[in-house]
Amino acid sequence: MTDSLHRLYSFRRCPYAMRARLGLLFAGMSVELREIVLKNKPPQMLAISPKGTVPVLQLTNKTVIEESQEIMVWALEQSDPQELLDKGILSQANALIAQNDNDFKHWLDHYKYADRHPEMTQTEYREQGEVFLQILENLLTKNRYLLRDSVTIADIGIMPFVRQFAHVDRDTFYSLPYPKLQQWLQNWLAHPLFLQAMVKFQPWQEEDETVVFPAKTE
Repeated sequence: MTDSLHRLYSFRRCPYAMRARLGLLFAGMSVELREIVLKNKPPQMLAISPKGTVPVLQLTNKTVIEESQEIMVWALEQSDPQELLDKGILSQANALIAQNDNDFKHWLDHYKYADRHPEMTQTEYREQGEVFLQILENLLTKNRYLLRDSVTIADIGIMPFVRQFAHVDRDTFYSLPYPKLQQWLQNWLAHPLFLQAMVKFQPWQEEDETVVFPAKTE
């Protein structure tokens, strides 16, 4: 590991890894990036995080952070110029992220992989997920973002999962009665930091030179 950079193991399309990268970007932090292939996880990652899921952040002092929300919080505790960790709404943000990670993620997985869960139809799974979408829609009728008129950790913690839900069937998603949420997602998909978070990198191999995230722009 380079002396000056923390090391992030990531997978571009994973929503957990996505929100970790967003946390680093909002903190203005650069890291060494190791993009992995889920079917061929590098032994270097498994040695420090045997659970084998991304993201994993290894700090230069060898401390390992292996939960995406913890990575977001850690990064923003180092630098938070836009005050995403606003103490006035932090407990509400944490509760909303918890609901996303537990209830909504459950129904999202069943909706996305409905053929693996024949107990209910895909439409029924989508409708279960919509309970959370309605909560988000209600919040967005009050503010431009989920908890205020600027971004908080709730937005970056939840958006990648709403994106994944929408992408199961885009036509259906944009036909649902959630105009504020749909606009919020569209704004995020065009957000400069989200576009940076989604830059493609080749899967890491041991002989590769160090890859820095975010990628340097000319």
